[in-house]
Amino acid sequence: MKKLLLGGLLTMASASVLAADVCEGYGPQTSRDIDQRDGENKVVFSMAPPSTQMNLCNIHFHKNAEHRAKDFSVPATEGAGFMCGMSQNLTAAELKAPEGKVCGNLKPGDTIEMHWVHTSCDVAPGPGLGSCLSDKCANPDLRVETQVFTLVNDPDALDFNDMDYDGNVVNGYHQPKMIPDTTGEPVEFLGSTTGPSYTEQVCSPLQVSWSVRPSCAKLDINSIAKWCESNEFEEREGHGVRELVTDKRLLSVIN
Repeated sequence: MKKLLLGGLLTMASASVLAADVCEGYGPQTSRDIDQRDGENKVVFSMAPPSTQMNLCNIHFHKNAEHRAKDFSVPATEGAGFMCGMSQNLTAAELKAPEGKVCGNLKPGDTIEMHWVHTSCDVAPGPGLGSCLSDKCANPDLRVETQVFTLVNDPDALDFNDMDYDGNVVNGYHQPKMIPDTTGEPVEFLGSTTGPSYTEQVCSPLQVSWSVRPSCAKLDINSIAKWCESNEFEEREGHGVRELVTDKRLLSVIN
């Protein structure tokens, strides 16, 4: 099976550009402002089960936040997307440059959006969205657990290796060792895959349930640097971000 990236670099089906000002006939799209709960998209599908009742199939991250919320609403200074407000109030120690390159081009003060992708298929975690599917399970429920981080040079900040997979199985399901639970109740909504290849005119056909935590957290940049050096998902740097979807015709209602 061809390897598919959740970030939208490859898809199960080709999204077409229509003459209309937005895609027509597609389900609700992502990314979005999670503080704005209105939506007019008519395509409805069932919300995926809780991630604890699904298999973790992929972990990857995007440089800058793809979604927007009050806590991560500062327009990114490099590329599209948003930065955490806390990134503007870091200490000199937190901003001290670590030794060597970090995940290609990350530095203290940067914002990343981490995606833990879960599937209803009976599969093991691996690289790309292809790891979330199988020949026996080609149309799974998908859920993405999401956390936005500000990177700091501080060993007392969160350690990403505590949130990795490392063969962790709970009640028969592949699971991350931990996902932050102190950054607010996740906002759940129906959406799609993301990534810079999609716009409001070029839509993703895949259906995804999202759980996006509304507050930022500080992450030790040295821990994500170590993870990028070696991980079973073959992730070496951040993916690009999809520009915010704002047209209500492309958004689901957030209940």
